[in-house]
Order: sequence, then C-alpha cells, then structure tokens
Amino acid sequence: MSLYQSIARPLLFRLDAEVAHELGLGALALADLSPGLAAAARRRTNADRPTLRTHVAGLDFPNPVGLAAGLDKNAEAIVGLLALGFGSVEVGTVTPRPQPGNDKPRIFRLPEHQALINRMGFNNLGAQAMAGRLRELPWRPAPIGVNLGKNKDTPNEAAVDDYVAGARLLSPLADYVVVNLSSPNTPGLRALQEPQALEALLRAVRLEVKGRPLFLKIAPDLGDEAVDAAVDVVRACQVDGLVCTNTTITRPFEHPLAAETGGLSGRPVAQRSTEVIRRVYARTGGALPIIGVGGIFDGAEAWAKIQAGASLVQLYTGFIYGGPGLVHEVLDDLEQRLTEAGLSSLQQAVGRNA
Repeated sequence: MSLYQSIARPLLFRLDAEVAHELGLGALALADLSPGLAAAARRRTNADRPTLRTHVAGLDFPNPVGLAAGLDKNAEAIVGLLALGFGSVEVGTVTPRPQPGNDKPRIFRLPEHQALINRMGFNNLGAQAMAGRLRELPWRPAPIGVNLGKNKDTPNEAAVDDYVAGARLLSPLADYVVVNLSSPNTPGLRALQEPQALEALLRAVRLEVKGRPLFLKIAPDLGDEAVDAAVDVVRACQVDGLVCTNTTITRPFEHPLAAETGGLSGRPVAQRSTEVIRRVYARTGGALPIIGVGGIFDGAEAWAKIQAGASLVQLYTGFIYGGPGLVHEVLDDLEQRLTEAGLSSLQQAVGRNA
C-alpha cells in the first residue's frame, strides 16, 4: 500500500469530496512555479517508455495512460499532472461562458464499490479563461486535450453554436479536441447523441477544428445499436476517434447513496466501458482510434481495454482512489504484460481480444 493510500487518502476522505478535490488540485497547480522541478519529477516516474510510446491520430503519446476530463476543468494543474507521468492530460469540460454548475453537494464517494457519483454540471471558468491558461503553459511534454461542452442555459437547438465557439477559441491551443455530449448532468445533453443531431453538430465542429484531431465522447448507457449508429456518424463526419466511455446513470448495486442523481464512475462501469470499446473496434474494423476510460484502477483493467481495442486509456476515479503512484504502477504492469505476451510494442496488443 502506498503512502497516499495509507496516510493521505484517509485524511482527504474525511473531508467533503469537492473540498478534497480542490485541495489536491491546488497542490498540483503549485508545480507551475517550477517547471524544471516538474520535469525532474516526471523523469523519475519513467513516463517516456519506448515500448509504450503510441502514435494515435497523428499525435505522439509518450505512454498510453492519460488523465480523463473532469478533474482539471480549468487547465489549472497541467504541469503538476504531467509531472506525475501521465502520457496525456485532457482538461475540461469547458463551456463558452463561465457557469457555476449544479448545487452542492454534488460529489459522493462510495468506497465500498470504489466508485464516485457526481453531478457537477460542467462547473468551469469558461473558454476565455482556459485559453489564457493554455497560452501561458510553461511546459508541455505530452499531448493536451480539450473537452468541450455547452452551457446549461443554451437550448439544444443552439448547442452547435456553443461547441463551434469553444472549438474556434481552444482548438488552436490544444493537441486534440473532444466533443462531450454524454454527461448526464446537463439536462437534455445526451439527446444530442441521436444520429441526426449528432451529425449536424460534428460536421460543424469538424470544420472549425482545423489541423487538430477531433474525438467524440460517448455514454456507456447507449445500447449496442445506438453505439453502432454513433460510430457510423463519426466516420461519415471524418471524426478522428472516440472516447469510450463517460459515466453511467445505472446503479448496478445497492447503497445508501445510490439514489443520488448524477453519473457513476469507477469499478462498476469498467465492464460496460470495455464492452463498448470492443463494439466500436468491431464496427470500425480497428480503423478508428479509441481512448478507453472507465473503472481503470490497475494495469489489468488498462490491459483489458487495450486488448478490447483501445489505443490509449485514461484514469479518473482510479486516480482519486489510487493516488499519484497509480500512473507508474499501470505503466510497469503494461510493460510486463507486453513482455509476457512476446510483443514489442503496445500497438501490437490493441484489439487482440476484440
């Protein structure tokens, strides 16, 4: 058990979940003051590993383990997060205008299930503030993704305008862009995953995102036929890949907090996330890159998603429970599994169990 798990996590978990989140993010943000120390810390994590280096959608990733959107909504702690060894960091979700999000409390821990429920509601400082942060970023050893959403008070009929505005401002400052239509915490947002609305939105954003890879993040709650339909639209709109998956509105267990509204993340979503990855990989014949996210707490789950078809994976809830050392642990495990499988590169493992 790491020092984080034995000492820091018990202390943090005594605090309100959002307060603990803000404290942790604030500590990571201090790394901006010394990019040189951050670079030295990253070298100690052995983040840049030749066997795990991955080329996806025209971008070079020093390793496949990234940070999922939602943790650093305002691009405030990128340097600190990269110092921990992440192979990419996805910031956001960001909306064109600042918004406070939903009423508190809005994050709930379920330690018995290694899970979180959140109904944050795209709380963020807005696209202009994020643009300023990205322009001033002092150190960038790995790709930075920007996850785009719409403002809560923007009707679905005008949602395209919000996503286009975000893409116009932020895509020149990002390495890749993600359209998020799958959060359950903005009323009506998931309706935009319907094929007709999805196609109109993606075509508009595709035109705006010039020279940058574009991904779509989908929900785990889509049925198999809906997943297929989304994939077909993505391919028709020349979107570069999918992020599979966001949080789920299902509650596959009994718990006093299960009735809280919001998206469930962590261990309980792992299996469905991997099933969606496998479905997307099969539908595209492996031609469309997939970023796998959902319930990754160790190298075994990361490996399962890679073998199902993911070229990259992302952590969020596993990082909250496992702490800063989890990135290094997952990378070590993946290297060992590659060796045991007799493979010389991660790409050879992608889709082996699809």
